Amino acid sequence: MHGSPTLKSALILSLVSLQVFPAFAWVFPEHRDITVLSVQRLDADRQTQLQALWSEARRGHEQRLCAQMADPSQPPNPSCIDFAAMAAISGDHSCSAREMLDTSLHAPWVLGVTRIAGRLRAQLAAASRPSERSNAVRNSDLALQRTDPEYVTRASSNNAHFLLARSFVDMDPEAYGLLALSPKGEINALGTYVWYHRRALDRARRIARGEVPSESRADAIRAALADEAFALHFIEDSFSAGHVAGNWGGTATRKGTHDFYSERGLALNTWNGDHFVGQGDAYMKPEDATRAANAVRDSLAQLVDSFAGKVELNVPDPKNFEADSFNVCKEPQFPPATGSRKDVEILIPILKQTPVPGLASGPGELPRFRTEMGTFFGITTGFRGGLLTHGFGSGQSGVSAFPGIELAARAGLGLEGILNQSSDGLVFIEGGVRDDAHAIGAVTIPGRAAITARLRMPFWLIPGDVALAAPVLAFTSPRRLQKMAAGAVNGGLIPWQAGIATRAGRLQIVLGREVGVSIFRGGSDHPFKLPTPGVPSANAPLVSLDSLQVEFPLLEYRPFRTFAVNQSSGVMLQPYIGFDTPTSVSVLSPANTPAPHVHTIVTTGLRVVFDWRHYFK
Repeated sequence: MHGSPTLKSALILSLVSLQVFPAFAWVFPEHRDITVLSVQRLDADRQTQLQALWSEARRGHEQRLCAQMADPSQPPNPSCIDFAAMAAISGDHSCSAREMLDTSLHAPWVLGVTRIAGRLRAQLAAASRPSERSNAVRNSDLALQRTDPEYVTRASSNNAHFLLARSFVDMDPEAYGLLALSPKGEINALGTYVWYHRRALDRARRIARGEVPSESRADAIRAALADEAFALHFIEDSFSAGHVAGNWGGTATRKGTHDFYSERGLALNTWNGDHFVGQGDAYMKPEDATRAANAVRDSLAQLVDSFAGKVELNVPDPKNFEADSFNVCKEPQFPPATGSRKDVEILIPILKQTPVPGLASGPGELPRFRTEMGTFFGITTGFRGGLLTHGFGSGQSGVSAFPGIELAARAGLGLEGILNQSSDGLVFIEGGVRDDAHAIGAVTIPGRAAITARLRMPFWLIPGDVALAAPVLAFTSPRRLQKMAAGAVNGGLIPWQAGIATRAGRLQIVLGREVGVSIFRGGSDHPFKLPTPGVPSANAPLVSLDSLQVEFPLLEYRPFRTFAVNQSSGVMLQPYIGFDTPTSVSVLSPANTPAPHVHTIVTTGLRVVFDWRHYFK
């Protein structure tokens, strides 16, 4: 690869960050609420049986596992893990039922995750505006990123959370179930549910038949419940609007479509003919929870019946008493011969309650939307107003102001919204021109023009650290680089640069992320008198001065930004601070006058920038 080390590092950073596309469905408290509601909706006899099974599964782990399997009145800072929390930990905080169970029983950080979820639940319940909801999710995601060591990297493989798009319009639920389990398609939400639910049923069947030694019974029940909890996470995901639209297209299109329908909602039909408008992640309504809980209730009822020996399946008997280890983060497809038609038929009453997914690419597809991810070319125009504390000469003091205009072209990679709407992984280089009017006030500086350049890149702890680390870590420790890059785009190690949503736009601290340079040349075309100590102002020398101005934006405020298919536009207000240092000075008259002493000026100001970008595929 040719080019500067900084550009190489920016490209590596961008490519690594593009792999991080977290589009989990319902947030943790929503998953837990659905599961709690599903247990409550079971008939009394099955509720009693399920609670008895949970009590057996707790044996040896009474301190870690809550006494009640799905407590609707659990405090926001729980000291134990219940079955409902296991369904939420699945998928988002683990990649298999075995990993989820081990995490629930032993991971020191998992109780921190449940407490973050408790705070998020309260914040979402109190949110009355989209900006409050966005900030609540931002705070939760940033806290989870610090608490769960693999939260961001686990998110880079997320197809298992989405429904597979339908191949044709008149597909029935049985054909769709077989397609979802087919090794020809991508791993998906409904296929993952069927995979794990069937293993839970078979493990329960073995226990019912007395095939499990008494000393292993608690382990086997615990494994079966873990398989079921993991399965439930993905059938719950099947009701999130952003996960029903059809998971196909490039990364930017998948994420943009997911985000749009999750927030705005989507008119949906279930396989059994129920019509409703559903929403998605962090926007769950009570009726969304009820609809998903009914399907989860029937799944739990089937599990209880299997423990009673009432369900028969054609699943190979597991040879151990551990929860299943099929890794939904790493496996792109299900293995061949995953399920028979008879096995799928048993699950049809449950599958028919799930939404019918959107069609695959082609006639009849749902409208697709794209988020601001990927390479782009852009044009910016701007106005600025600046303040000078003094002039270039030793005799110039007092505050002055100057206006200016600018025009530039930029190329880069948009990585905004990687973890949530507060993320900002924007990387670009820019070149353009600038024209300043003469200074107004105590300082005499004429109007002048400059060639400009600008560089923007997120950082993890100090400006430029990811760029310096990327060339090494990309080859020696890509996972560490991925974590570092994801941390950078989400506000840094101390996330003080995360975006804040407001009712009137988006606000973000950006100090250290961006630097602008203006090269003022051709000073002889704009000479000015430079006051000099000891020299009367009438006799001040006429000088030609060139300078280099460097500025560092402090904040960004975006009152609005729009995005349509592959291009975006917006307005941004950007206060900055910087310095302007002379690079050359010469006296034009009087002749033979020595060059006066000049010094650097501190500058502050505000840029108002219109930003247009065209994104490429």
